[in-house]
Amino acid sequence: MTAELVERLGLGPDARVLILNADDYGMCRAANRAIGDLLLAGRVDSATVMVPCAWAPDALAFAAAHPHLDVGVHLVLTSEWTRYRWRPLTGTGSSLVDAAGFFHADVATVERRARDEDVAAELTAQLDAALAAGVDVTHLDNHMGSVYGLETGRTFLPQVFELAARHGLPFRLPRTTDGMDLPGGLQPVLDEATAAADALGVVLPDRLWTHPFTLAGAGTPHEEDYADVKAGFLELLRRVPAGVTEVYLHPMLDDDELGDAVDHSAAKRGFENRLLADPDVAAVIEGEGIVRAGWRDLRAVQRGERVDVAAVR
Repeated sequence: MTAELVERLGLGPDARVLILNADDYGMCRAANRAIGDLLLAGRVDSATVMVPCAWAPDALAFAAAHPHLDVGVHLVLTSEWTRYRWRPLTGTGSSLVDAAGFFHADVATVERRARDEDVAAELTAQLDAALAAGVDVTHLDNHMGSVYGLETGRTFLPQVFELAARHGLPFRLPRTTDGMDLPGGLQPVLDEATAAADALGVVLPDRLWTHPFTLAGAGTPHEEDYADVKAGFLELLRRVPAGVTEVYLHPMLDDDELGDAVDHSAAKRGFENRLLADPDVAAVIEGEGIVRAGWRDLRAVQRGERVDVAAVR
């Protein structure tokens, strides 16, 4: 499938294609200020909005005002922080909420308690809200992997694939566990899921990478600094193989608002914002001959529209 997708993008079978995606757009002002600037500067290829969050209207308005940018929907079923939380668009009278009326804090609880029909209604509402705001939605992905079935084996991918197929949108599900920190034995499950997406015509990337969510040695005298994070990220980029690889990050301003909102990893999110604007990152991508692409390109493939990444990137 790797060669097939890059060739459908108008590239040779050995092309190394990279999509840099910024997750958690709309989560807070610190996210919006960082991600908006990165999008405009071409430092990231796409971003995905957490529509139920308080700063989503600002992110959606920005995306609607800049329709040439690749902005998707980061489908949300969880609310993980203790001091800053969000609720479903479909209301609190469903299986999607905890006793306080917020989304469940962890993925395992979602997989155990959420009803299929509630998940389908909420995910549809989130996409519909983005479309109603005037956003030319380019793709779908998922916050915290809550639809993948990674914790208990119960998956909500059928609801996602139906939504993606109905709107002609690609979805972020990798075809291989290569390079991912996941339990062993998941490849057969992934093969079954990707076959279901293929049957519906939903375009998927070949692989999905990131780098550690927290700083190594956080809270100790040996905590990673920016130079350490940068060295690790440049090495990750050098390992990007043939095919289409999305690398997702969570760039935000490491300011007082972010520190008040999240329980941990504010410094790491600030480093990721700095990292994506670092000229050495662009230099490594260029030096490695890696082709930058966007989710709009994958959407064009899915919709049968003409696409030639090499001609426009």
